[in-house]
Amino acid sequence: MSNQTNLLPDIKQTLVFNAPIQKVWNAVATSEGIAAWFMPNNFKPEAGYEFHLVAGPFGNSPCKVTDITPPNRLSFSWGKDWSLTFELTDLDGKTEFTLIHSGWDADKVTEFGQPHTAIRENMAQGWTGLAQKLTAYVEA
Repeated sequence: MSNQTNLLPDIKQTLVFNAPIQKVWNAVATSEGIAAWFMPNNFKPEAGYEFHLVAGPFGNSPCKVTDITPPNRLSFSWGKDWSLTFELTDLDGKTEFTLIHSGWDADKVTEFGQPHTAIRENMAQGWTGLAQKLTAYVEA
């Protein structure tokens, strides 16, 4: 029996920034950059590196870099079930940026006991706001 039936779709957002790819890469693949628009962290751009996102009242969320291919792709695991991927494409001085938040399962709850189905909606909204912060940061 496969339990694939309860997987929820990835959250996926694609934006085009009026900024060069290296500037966007620095915003999404350095500790300082990630802190500016997302969360405080002790990230290092190294495959296999384990770090934490400081999630305010939820405390430190464990993460691990699973794939890093500068300046085009960064993936890391987040918490116990999720994965985040940032994909960047150079568009002649502009940058296409795609965020993929995967690992959603209707049968699972977060480490804080919240069902994925409820959290996914909040997170989808949250990413919209974060994308606006990221846009402001890289286009400044």
